[in-house]
Amino acid sequence: MTEDFSGYKGRALENLKKVGAEIGDMLRVTKNAESYEGILIPRSEYSDETHIVVKLRNGYNIGIELSSETKIEKIGKGTKPTFAAPPQPTQNPRLPKVTIISTGGTIASRVDYRTGGVRPALTASDLYSVVPELADIARIDAKILFSIFSENITSKQWTELARTIAQNINEEVEGIVVAHGTDTMGYTAAALSFALQELPIPVVIVGAQRSADRPSSDAATNLIGAVSVAAKAPFAEVTIAMHESTSDESIVFHRGTKVRKCHASRRDAFKTVNATPLARMKDQQLTMLTQNYKKRSTSTHLMLKPEFSDKAALIKFYPDMDPTIIDWLVDKDYKGMILEGTGLGHVSKRSFEAIQRATEKKVVIGMTSQCVWGRINMNVYDAGRDLLARGVIPLEDMLSETALVKLMWVLGQTNDPEKAKTLMITNIAGEISLRTVSE
Repeated sequence: MTEDFSGYKGRALENLKKVGAEIGDMLRVTKNAESYEGILIPRSEYSDETHIVVKLRNGYNIGIELSSETKIEKIGKGTKPTFAAPPQPTQNPRLPKVTIISTGGTIASRVDYRTGGVRPALTASDLYSVVPELADIARIDAKILFSIFSENITSKQWTELARTIAQNINEEVEGIVVAHGTDTMGYTAAALSFALQELPIPVVIVGAQRSADRPSSDAATNLIGAVSVAAKAPFAEVTIAMHESTSDESIVFHRGTKVRKCHASRRDAFKTVNATPLARMKDQQLTMLTQNYKKRSTSTHLMLKPEFSDKAALIKFYPDMDPTIIDWLVDKDYKGMILEGTGLGHVSKRSFEAIQRATEKKVVIGMTSQCVWGRINMNVYDAGRDLLARGVIPLEDMLSETALVKLMWVLGQTNDPEKAKTLMITNIAGEISLRTVSE
């Protein structure tokens, strides 16, 4: 097999060689009286020997299983599929300036035909050049910081990202957009919400559930909404910009500490939990959905607090959970833990001894709920009151992932457990709702 037959082997490779077809050639494949015309594209290196894949004229890929009746014809000579960004449009000097910082993820990805998946490929500059509508919204200063999927982002990247954003704010831009993978976008949004305090301008994190080479991609629509809000919105907070529904009708902006990814693949995967989204953009018009927001202001001076500790853990309680998990973390010198308990904030009594040992060793332990909506109340049942007596901190309606990120941030600010406990119950970036929103 040569590079011209990337991913093909066995019977599939033999059939392609017989007709002199190479990657990028136009084929007609006839099977069961049905004909399919498209460009031969590479396959995953882990695929079987009985299928070939062509990209149809409508942009979709189709895999065709070969049989003795399958007929393959080469009907046109082609070239291997490549990506070439179009020239960047001319920038209008009268428009507001927005910095796009790319970290990777699906919004900055294309298909990797070696594995059959998608990989970080496009720079932030590419994002601008392939969405020319941005030229009518803002002057774009595009740069790439990372080129990784979001599951590989750690607190070290949060620190670097926060510092980079602060540097760009000092360059007098009207807004910041961060292109980010969706899987851990909520964690990064929370991290930036704590690290970037007293923001003078919006910081909008944007992603895509479907890569730009797919006809159903949400990348361009999300990016246009994010840049529009970064340039002109009245608020100055860390937000996530994603589809409000499965259609392209509107983009909704979620506060960075109150948002969760609730679906693996839908375009409207992100939902605001226990609060109201900040704003909605529809037909290029921004509507504020709450009056409880921090306002954009040229007189506000950013407070940068980008330090995080990696000695914090999130523990999801489950029946038969072994409490030695807590002991192990204590022995590994962890300084804090978030317990994701049941209902109003409970774990089994089997864990009480390990929790007692942890708090006696000055480990900060906070409690959140596995329930998506509502808030904990550890005074209702004996189990909750017993945990309170052992030093567990109730964290109201804080999302578990936000609570973990906040604890990592708090432990990056202080080594004093009592100060850390006070910070954990202090509402810093809207992570605690004053009242529960009815659903």
